[in-house]
Amino acid sequence: MNVNPTDVKFEPKWYRARMPIFWWVHKWVHFRFILRELTSLAVAFYAITLLFYLRSLAEGPQMYEDFLAWMKTPLAVGLNIIAFVFVFFHSITWFNLAPKAISIRFGKMRIAGISIALMNYGAWIVITVVIFWFFIIGL
Repeated sequence: MNVNPTDVKFEPKWYRARMPIFWWVHKWVHFRFILRELTSLAVAFYAITLLFYLRSLAEGPQMYEDFLAWMKTPLAVGLNIIAFVFVFFHSITWFNLAPKAISIRFGKMRIAGISIALMNYGAWIVITVVIFWFFIIGL
């Protein structure tokens, strides 16, 4: 119960500076950060495409042929090219961020950040060559 009925609860008004919706396009650092975050949509696109691919395999030969026919359309090829560029950018920025997230130590010696990044790139190249050999040359 209020002791003095004339008292009004004071609620301060929050100060919020006006921020335009495209604040991030003015500086390259901010633009690159937002672009990197948006590349996760391309990763999701590839994951969903893989799920549809697996579903078409499970549904039978006709569904698989329909899926392959759709993947050959100009729209699907264009979307895959754009998604590939974004996923490539996503991978490069991820490998460049790895030394900031990982600290490897051998005793008192700490592995340099450039070495961690180079190990990531090396593993990427080795895995790509193995997959290429397995699917292209191994057939």
